[in-house]
Amino acid sequence: MPKSKVRKKTEPTLRTSTLAPSGHVVRPSPRWYPIVMAAILVLGLAWIVVYYLAGSSVPLMQDLGAWNFAVGFGLMVIGLGMAVRWH
Repeated sequence: MPKSKVRKKTEPTLRTSTLAPSGHVVRPSPRWYPIVMAAILVLGLAWIVVYYLAGSSVPLMQDLGAWNFAVGFGLMVIGLGMAVRWH
């Protein structure tokens, strides 16, 4: 049986950008992006936790009522949307 040819391995290069399926260049996110993303996620979670624990004592949360869930989950959806775009 004949021996197969051995290919030379090239050294991997560090990619600074990649091509998206649409052909656009995708650059890495700035350093502050994951920090802001995590802060928004934690803020949404904290909003819901504070509403559960002390919602009746916080004047703004009393006025919003059940809309506090929309605020908390809305913040978390924004954070998850940022997580999808993070490179």
